[in-house]
Amino acid sequence: MPQYHTRPEPSLIPIERPRCPKCCNRMMLAGISPASEGYDKRTFACTKCDHMLTRTVACDSMKSVTAGWQYSELKAPE
Repeated sequence: MPQYHTRPEPSLIPIERPRCPKCCNRMMLAGISPASEGYDKRTFACTKCDHMLTRTVACDSMKSVTAGWQYSELKAPE
């Protein structure tokens, strides 16, 4: 029996994958590194034409919320 592979719904993909500005192919995430505080530098590579693209994006919102709680005036009960 043949196996069918379906593409995931774009809204379910956790990291937005941009289209290559040269060939319009969907790019793959090649790496993530820290940028300034609260931001990541994401590098994308095109598997069709080898074009590289770097974008600076806000860090994951859950990490941001956790960091906010950590440095707020809220304290654990004593």
